[in-house]
This record gives sequence, structure tokens and C-alpha cells, in this order.
Amino acid sequence: MTQRARKLIGTVALLVLISVYALVVVGLIATAFPQVARWAQPFLYALAGIAWVPLAILIVNWMHKGPASGA
Repeated sequence: MTQRARKLIGTVALLVLISVYALVVVGLIATAFPQVARWAQPFLYALAGIAWVPLAILIVNWMHKGPASGA
């Protein structure tokens, strides 16, 4: 796979990851944690905002790998 194709696929994957992750987090915090005090909700959102970074790092590392050998 060429570097260009890998970056295109990775970019689309990152956009999908962030979009779906944001919707899931908002849905979970709104429905699963309604009893949490209003002042504590920003902390939940901040924690969730950091939690997607490891997945993004994996995708970015894959994007920057060289072309497959033996091709």
C-alpha cells in the first residue's frame, strides 16, 4: 500500500473515530450518569476527551509506516 493511500485511509478513520466517539460519550454521560452533579460533568467530559488519544496514536503510527516490503 502506498504512503498516500495509507494517509487517506488513516485520515478517514480518524474522522470517523472522533465523530462516533464524541456521539457515544455524549450519549453515555447524558443517559448513564444523570445523577452526577453538574459541576462534575466537565471532569467526565475532560477525561473522555483524553481517552480517545491512544486510539488516534495507533492510527497515526500506522499511517506513517513505510510501504509494505515485498510488494
